[in-house]
Amino acid sequence: MSRAFDPFLYLVTDRDLAGARGVAEVVRLALDGGVTLVQLREKTLAHEPFVEEACVLRDICHARGAPLIVNDNIAVARQANADGVHLGQSDASVEEARETLGPDAIIGLSVESVEQARAAARLEIDYIAASPVFATPTKTDTAAPLGLEGVRAIRRLADKPLVAIGGINIANAADVLQAGADGLAVISAIMTAADPCQAARAFRRLRSALTDPERER
Repeated sequence: MSRAFDPFLYLVTDRDLAGARGVAEVVRLALDGGVTLVQLREKTLAHEPFVEEACVLRDICHARGAPLIVNDNIAVARQANADGVHLGQSDASVEEARETLGPDAIIGLSVESVEQARAAARLEIDYIAASPVFATPTKTDTAAPLGLEGVRAIRRLADKPLVAIGGINIANAADVLQAGADGLAVISAIMTAADPCQAARAFRRLRSALTDPERER
């Protein structure tokens, strides 16, 4: 059985958006602000530097009680002792990831349609990521946006935690949560923030306001 995790505020890294601060520093600040799960996403880094970066981020995450998962790359996740892997529809299979990483690994899968979500419900995964909910400049090779109605439709099918990704920001986050998402996968809203810690705290306050309106008055 995979380890317990909180998908609510799920940071996906982007080296270009981190700028001079670097990915590790943005991740550290974001975790201090309340990020609950980090996905290391590197599309061009060679294997050894990728593993080294994963090890650094693993230690930062674990020191703050958060899991680190690796985008796409099962080998890097295994070598760095990351907590799991996130897969897309064209990546390695869920079965391969589970066999390689073991029963305790967190394995997530992106779905771009209700049909893919229906198929994903039969797989040994820990969460489904609805992608993209809105159009986003950080990923240009995606399907048409699902919109809030797409999130609702996938929510009706999914018996696993549902993470929304793609164009999520503080302005639309409440609508996405109310449509049925359990988690918000955020990239630029935190990676480009002047203060990633405060940006993360804003999302945490939003969840508090939705779950306990009296607390925010």
